[in-house]
Formats: sequence, C-alpha cells, structure tokens
Amino acid sequence: MAQTTPNHTQTVSGWAAHEPGGKITPFTFKRRENGIDDVTIKILYCGMCHTDLHHIRNDWGITMYPLVPGHEITGVITKVGSNVSEFKVGDRVGVGCLAASCLECEFCKESQENYCDKVQFTYNGIFWDGSITYGGYSQMLVADKRYVVQVPEKLAMDGAAPLLCAGITVFCPMKDNNMLNSPGKKLGVAGLGGLGHLAVKFGKAFGLHVTVISTSPSKEKEARERLGADDFLLSTNPTHMEAGRRTLDFIIDTVSANHSLGPTLELLKVNGTLVLVGAPEKPLQLPSFPLIFGKRVVKGSMIGGIKETQEMMDLCGKHNITCDVEVINPDQINEAINRLAQNDVKYRFVIDVGGTRKSSENQKN
Repeated sequence: MAQTTPNHTQTVSGWAAHEPGGKITPFTFKRRENGIDDVTIKILYCGMCHTDLHHIRNDWGITMYPLVPGHEITGVITKVGSNVSEFKVGDRVGVGCLAASCLECEFCKESQENYCDKVQFTYNGIFWDGSITYGGYSQMLVADKRYVVQVPEKLAMDGAAPLLCAGITVFCPMKDNNMLNSPGKKLGVAGLGGLGHLAVKFGKAFGLHVTVISTSPSKEKEARERLGADDFLLSTNPTHMEAGRRTLDFIIDTVSANHSLGPTLELLKVNGTLVLVGAPEKPLQLPSFPLIFGKRVVKGSMIGGIKETQEMMDLCGKHNITCDVEVINPDQINEAINRLAQNDVKYRFVIDVGGTRKSSENQKN
C-alpha cells in the first residue's frame, strides 16, 4: 500500500519494485504538497545506479517495499514555496542522493550533509514528516530547496543526471586530495564503468595524466580513443603492472567486484593515496607491505554535500562534462536492470521519464 501521510495529497505515477526479485511495475502513489521551503520538479530524466539494483533486490536487507528507486534526477521546477528565493519556476535543476538531514550537526553546518548521522536519502529513507521517500522513477518530485542544485544551461539533461551520484562520487575524492589544481600529476582510475569514465573525463579536464587500470583488454581502445586516457594498464598482466610500479600520485578505485588492493597499491608513488569509491560485498585483501614500504594511504569516499555538488555541476558546465548514457523508455526498465547486473552498459542507463525523446522525435516528424 502507498503511504497515507495526511499532507500527501498529490497523486503521482511512477515505477516500483514490490518484492525482492520482482519486476519493476507501474505504481501510483502520493507525494506531499509543496511546502514553504520546497520546490516541485517535473522529472525529465533519471539515471539508473548500481545502488538501485541492490535496493530492488534487497541485497543489503534494508529495502522498504514498495520501492520507487532513482537518485540521479534532472527536471524542471513547476512550483516554489514562499521561502524559496534560490530557484524559480522553469529552472533546470537536479536532485541527487540526499532528501533530508538534521541541519544542526557539525557536518550539516559545514555543508557535508552526506555525513550527518540522521541523513535520509531520496528513496528508501524516512523524511522529516515520517513518510517513506520515493525516488526518481516517477513523473514528479517535491524536494526541500536545501537538497536541490542548478543544472547549467550548457549541459544536456540526460547526460547530466548521473552526475548527481556517479559524478559527485569521483569528484569529491579528487577535490579532497588536491587533484583539481595539480596539472601534470598522475591519476590512476581502476575500473572503467559509470564512475570510472567520469573520473577519466574529470582528470583530463583538470590537466592530469590519466592511466586506466582494468581487467578487460577490450577497454584499452575506448579508454584511449573515446575518453582520451594517456595510458592503460591491464591488471592481469604482470608485465604491465611492473611497468606501472611507483608511477601514480593518486588512484580512484571504482571496482565493485572483490579484488586485492596489493597490486594496485604498488602502482602508487611513495606517499601516494588510493581512494575506494566502489563497494564490494566482501572485505578486500589489504596486504601490509605495500603500505609500509611505500608510506601509502588507503581511504574511502562517498558522495558529497550539496555545496560540493553545485560546485561540480558548475565545473561540468564550464568544461562541458556529462556522462555517456544510453537513454531508455520506462517500459525498458526491467531489461536495463538485467543488463546493469551484467555491467552491459556504456556507461549509464538513463530513463526518459518525461518522454522528452519521444516529443523530440514527434516534432521532427
């Protein structure tokens, strides 16, 4: 049954999972009325993240069904609350993973809402009014203004949608480790998927020497020719890995499969840093010698706060960076989920929620 919170009176059409292993099906539910601090957004596009897949299948044992996934949302504002001055009707905006936080802790006050102990997410969370949050696999969203960002006019709305999760996930560790202002430094990107290809794009935009590290020989051509990577290391080739030893200043590891960090760590220079942004299901192998003998650091990173997300969007607008996407219609969601589970996409599925592509085709005809 859909939620029955008293002020949730707006009827919305969307797509939901109702049980583990079940298909995504059309779903009608209620959203809250637009409050004084809210904006109402007509959703145009929503990216499909691996997190959606985990929640749909209840891999982490925390899914609340019915589940309306989606936290890579772009759309247009149709209504603003009386306290909203940052946005106006017609603005192109985006909503990422965050729906609410406490607003009072040290992290919220420092624009690091994503680390708040009481953070609630765009879907499968509990909003301030006690309702379960429903995500972007739907035609409309009501969002608090504090968790909304502007999408630069230069950016295509379909390619911009995955920036709200995949993009910010690789942007933050690059910023935190001073890779945005260090042209000539050497960046390694482990894994060339939705996150990895954006890390390559950011690296090239910021003047870094970018090396892609992959288990797939077929990725070399696309890494070099399609994305402009400077070097490619096949991680299953000992000769490649030996040649790359102690050559990289910084590595972003986007790999979600189980793997040992030892060989990757050996690619770092002394004092180099490896940041994990992938989320393997089992603990990773972390040998001590590459750390001790290289004075290296291993740490993790997640999405960023809203201020950082807007900064990233503005830089993407300046450098014309978007995600490479495969746009699908809502009736293709289940097929896309199956393909996503097999990593059969370059590099992100995006749902044409607003029927924008069909409208454009009709206008041409």
